[in-house]
Amino acid sequence: MADERVLLITGASTGIGAVTARQAVERGWRVALGARSEGKLADLAEELGAESALAHPCDVTEWPDQEAFVAATLERFGRLDAVFANAGFGAKRGFLEESPEQWRAMVLTNVLGVAYSIRAALPHFKQQSAGHFLLTSSVAGRRALPGSLYSSTKWAVTGMGEALRQEVADTPIKVTLIEPGMVDTPFFDNPVSGGLEAEDIARAVLYALDEPAHVDVNEILIRPINQPT
Repeated sequence: MADERVLLITGASTGIGAVTARQAVERGWRVALGARSEGKLADLAEELGAESALAHPCDVTEWPDQEAFVAATLERFGRLDAVFANAGFGAKRGFLEESPEQWRAMVLTNVLGVAYSIRAALPHFKQQSAGHFLLTSSVAGRRALPGSLYSSTKWAVTGMGEALRQEVADTPIKVTLIEPGMVDTPFFDNPVSGGLEAEDIARAVLYALDEPAHVDVNEILIRPINQPT
């Protein structure tokens, strides 16, 4: 057990986060699962098994929650090898859509939440001279979408990932941006036709994690076939 790598995942209760946790455990990882949905987290941890999974309620917009999540992971497993900053949600396009309150929650989750995840784990990664950050951005973080504040938040994550990579470039710490196109997950209110599955994104995450120590996969842009932009 002491040799099994540990992956911390935010937004782990459903969708890409939950599927990534399942695939990681299948490949021998142990996982720390963070999200606001305590019931769903507990169910997933029970499914994965007490030896392999820790469920820890976490609001990524709250700095004390993120600090406590990393601390609980280290206390439970004695190590932390990778962080998948995956928590996030979207909004309707249009700067007259949604409410200012919804906008604020989205910006705090999608941008500040990712920054807090980095800040919470980075001292430990520097101390152990190893670690891997994976940040969920989007195709929408590479091209502007009309009227999309969500796209703007993902541009911020893309920039954050590169800024972090440059900061730790003289260390063995890795940084990977995961940039999905359309994915059929609970992220969308209505089912997505012809989209990727959460399993497709999870495989990309595990691909980056499984590369040798000298290989740093910085970006994975993954679209469903026939998505034109």
